[in-house]
Amino acid sequence: MSDGTHHAPFFLIGPTAVGKTAVALEFAHRLDAEIVSADSMQVYRGMDIGTAKPDAAERAVVTHHLIDVVEVTERFDVARYVALANAAIADVQRRGKMPLIVGGTGLYLRALTEGLSKAPDADPALRAELEAMGHERVLEELRRVDSEAAERIDPHNLRRLVRALEICRLTGRKSSDLRREWDCSRMPLMHGLERDRADLYARCDMRVEAMFRAGLVDEVRSLLPHGLAENTTARQALGYKEVITHLGGEATLKETITLVKTRTRQFAKRQLTWFRHQARVEWIHVAANEDTKTIVEHLAGRRQDQAHPIASRSATAGITCDGR
Repeated sequence: MSDGTHHAPFFLIGPTAVGKTAVALEFAHRLDAEIVSADSMQVYRGMDIGTAKPDAAERAVVTHHLIDVVEVTERFDVARYVALANAAIADVQRRGKMPLIVGGTGLYLRALTEGLSKAPDADPALRAELEAMGHERVLEELRRVDSEAAERIDPHNLRRLVRALEICRLTGRKSSDLRREWDCSRMPLMHGLERDRADLYARCDMRVEAMFRAGLVDEVRSLLPHGLAENTTARQALGYKEVITHLGGEATLKETITLVKTRTRQFAKRQLTWFRHQARVEWIHVAANEDTKTIVEHLAGRRQDQAHPIASRSATAGITCDGR
């Protein structure tokens, strides 16, 4: 039952495989909080293993929001995420609980806290034209007109490359310039988990091996008849696109696992770069084999010391710091 207390959202972020899920579950259970996911791929039903989605038992212990929101055939974008996440946060607060925002999708976190960017809506005809150009030509043109975006975006993610080039074509401006117009100085303070690079990369490799043992190939195979390959967003999920290629006979399983490991490490590195340049983060360094409860104690102390309360705003404005 609500006691009328307004609990400020608490942000727990970090790169893939750093250990956010275990820490978030323990932290939320301790504080009677509810988790609001900030992961762009956990919204899809059926994409469980490759997204490291909390399982049914974990979700039975702590309520989660923004997980299993849409089918793999459905379109889902950052605007829809912001609207749903703000509604979830407000609902959690109305019931007197703390919203714990957990994830590693920088774009979603930024849009949630700073509002949506001024980038133009998608132009279906132009987008189709750009996609028809092929991966190499899109990347080549983007490098020419917006080298910063070409460097920042995963070179294997055609959807995001096309979007960046689409923005350039539609506005005559660089997509990277529009990104900078978001003022990260107004972002609420976030708390991040980090590890020594060798430890993090070893965890990335172990996670990938565990996913394949758990049946990632079978999961992707089962989703293909339901439209996974036709969804330009979902099919780009790390691990899924590589397995789709494997199932098409273009790579052996061993080659696929090795490639997913490499791209997972690269992804973790890009996430850390984004957080360090685009967000206000207080980092907690996690030692190898450090006990989850010890990390949660650190977080609890940080929560007590948090100096900037966060107030809920409208669905399009997101969440920001009071007085900023």
